[in-house]
Amino acid sequence: MPLTRVYLPVTAADLDALAEGGALGPAPVAAHGVTPALGRPGLTTDAEELEHLAWVAATEEAEALREGDERRVVASADVDSGDVTVPADGDVPSRVEVQGSVPTARVVSFHVDESRGDTGTADLLWYDVTELAAVLALLAE
Repeated sequence: MPLTRVYLPVTAADLDALAEGGALGPAPVAAHGVTPALGRPGLTTDAEELEHLAWVAATEEAEALREGDERRVVASADVDSGDVTVPADGDVPSRVEVQGSVPTARVVSFHVDESRGDTGTADLLWYDVTELAAVLALLAE
């Protein structure tokens, strides 16, 4: 089955669950991705730019999840395309739902604020999924 990249705003508790062998969820899992409302590659912009817009929306949503000056975290995951739906009442153009939990095996990377309280998108650090322990350590600082 083809895969679709989604961007999930996550909390430290979500990351703890992943570290313990769990998954992001339960379903449906709110996420962001390239949707018809966001645009189609070749019509308004290219696929990479559309993915960036979805990632930015996830970063903005992560802002609402954090408490105080915590760092924002966004997980990028490749999930089965058939498990990704666009809700009829999507609050933002990139809103999607994953109709199943998202296990660590589907996560490809994490994006974390460089400093506590950051608000822009330019200073997010990139971590491979294998660096989950480093991400958790950074959040604990």
